[in-house]
Amino acid sequence: PSVFAARIGPQPQSTEPEGNLKARQGYYFQNWSEGGSNIRCSNGGGGSFSANWNSKGGFVCGKGWSGGGVRTIKYTGTYNATGPGYLAVYGWTKNPLIEYYILESHADLAPNEPWTAKGNFTIEGEGTFDIYQSTRTNKPSIEGTRTFQQYWSVRTEKRVGGTVSTKKHFDEWSKRGMRLGNHDYVVMAVEGYTKTGGPGSSGSASISL
Repeated sequence: PSVFAARIGPQPQSTEPEGNLKARQGYYFQNWSEGGSNIRCSNGGGGSFSANWNSKGGFVCGKGWSGGGVRTIKYTGTYNATGPGYLAVYGWTKNPLIEYYILESHADLAPNEPWTAKGNFTIEGEGTFDIYQSTRTNKPSIEGTRTFQQYWSVRTEKRVGGTVSTKKHFDEWSKRGMRLGNHDYVVMAVEGYTKTGGPGSSGSASISL
């Protein structure tokens, strides 16, 4: 087992109506929070978004596509944070219900729920990643309150900007028995949260796909 863990499982929701989302060049905008304050998640033009936060609550702010699956995601930007949180490719599948992350950078990896280590792998030109699996029990999901698995790829060297080939992560997970279902949305996202009994998070990010 790993000493690391995490806490989220947001239901997808946006601050903009569907028509506005389509008008922004077909990108899906994710803006979700629980129990937080002082969180500003802004939908920019095209594939851009920004976030500023100083909060003890959890949030996810990001941009991507309502149809996930195999994608080569290229992004640029800035990310500066303290406290528990990530910059990651973030998505869901159904049947089975899976919440997944490909972490590009992070502040604190603060344990709330234990991860089980599943090995590591290297993608030429993209980096080396550690793989983890965890379980969320009776937590929010895109299908309501459920128990589900989380899959994680965590870069061994943090970065902000580059290419993420999702299929290569999916293939490596599959080799370890970590099966995905039918893809729902996927976003390049910033997340902050609060470790149980611990501090919140703060920071800023500006990302463009």
